[in-house]
Amino acid sequence: MLGKALNAELTKKALEKVGNPNVLVNLISRRVRQLNSGAGAMSRPFVADVGNLGSADIALREIVEDKIGFEMPEVVELTRPVNKKRKRH
Repeated sequence: MLGKALNAELTKKALEKVGNPNVLVNLISRRVRQLNSGAGAMSRPFVADVGNLGSADIALREIVEDKIGFEMPEVVELTRPVNKKRKRH
């Protein structure tokens, strides 16, 4: 995937926190981009002692340790538009 295989234990714990694998992938991808950008405070890990962890594993640890979060948008039920009768001129 991202050079190194993601730590399976971290992935399992992060998925339990997030609940949706698609959301987890998006969170990790966004955070990896931030970590690899090398600019500003967002490019520094929010967890201590990262050692030789890759960016994706750092992102997983941040999720597991509640250093980064997310909000799921509210589910909105879609409805079909109702055609209004037009007046003829």
